[in-house]
Amino acid sequence: MIRVLLVDDSPVTLMVLQSILEKEPDISVIGQAKNGKEAIILASRLAPDIITMDINMPDLDGFATTRQIMERTPVPIIIVSGIDNLEEIRASFRAVEAGALAVFRKPPAFGYPGYEEAVSEFVNAIRTYSEVKVIRRRFNHLNVPKQDVSTIQIPFQIHQDIRVVVIGASTGGPQVIQEILRNLPLGFPLPLVLVQHMSPGFIEGLALWLTESTGFPVSIARDGEILQPGILYVAPDGKHTGITSDLRFSFSISPPEHNLRPSVSYLFRSAAKNLGSHVLGILLSGMGSDGAEELLQIRQNGGCTIIQDRDSSFVYGMPGAAEMLNAGMFSLPPVEIARFLRSLPERRQL
Repeated sequence: MIRVLLVDDSPVTLMVLQSILEKEPDISVIGQAKNGKEAIILASRLAPDIITMDINMPDLDGFATTRQIMERTPVPIIIVSGIDNLEEIRASFRAVEAGALAVFRKPPAFGYPGYEEAVSEFVNAIRTYSEVKVIRRRFNHLNVPKQDVSTIQIPFQIHQDIRVVVIGASTGGPQVIQEILRNLPLGFPLPLVLVQHMSPGFIEGLALWLTESTGFPVSIARDGEILQPGILYVAPDGKHTGITSDLRFSFSISPPEHNLRPSVSYLFRSAAKNLGSHVLGILLSGMGSDGAEELLQIRQNGGCTIIQDRDSSFVYGMPGAAEMLNAGMFSLPPVEIARFLRSLPERRQL
């Protein structure tokens, strides 16, 4: 039985969430908190398997509450937020930085448009994220021991003409991307393209949070746009995002892959097909296997490939699947991935 603590200052929202979860035979709501202070007490007293966390609450908001819980009694936390208020979405990602696992939209009341889809997504999130192991002050989890990137043996012929960096991420991805961008210089000489698994409605907030917290330019990709160096492009909601041979974005609404659209697989496959050895593919923390086979395609076509290492991954599903296929040439923690990227301009000039 999955034991859930609900945290929200709205009685109506608490009622809606409880009514959704009580229909599930394997889920039990063991408590409700109307503010952050109550949540901290109940998290310690009840030891839930997972907490759903609101952002805007009196006395102690969702960010501060998440940080205190993760410092005292670490437990999987998912942020359940509205998607109509951009400031609330931005605040939601601050809670992710403090240790929350992911951000999801609040299900609307029964009968409203999108109800069934939002409910299914919410219930699946409860089941999935309740199994994730978290540690105290998870945001320090990324600061693993570092090695000098110059010690990594990189075949020059693979790296002499990298034209684009493609990245796939799911659970734990936002925190990892933030760590990588913080360690990249402004004016980085290559474009980067990211597919991040995320609840619909939060991609713009993710881009804003990454820009504000790292100083690195982040933009939502647009169909037909020419990729520019020094920018991280994030794939938009609901559209597979590919890259053409002349470094333009090409969108598709073809069926979901791995039940996802956009999918990492689509991005990696297009990069491998259209750019061959000029691609650096990076597969980060996440559940499932999206992108694993296509990372192998990048390697087989002469490109360079990296997977996030097991110790720094929040969930080793996607990089683990790639490891089983021998798709990754290098297995690195986030800071070392950034240092690897910083070395590319030097190596291209050799």
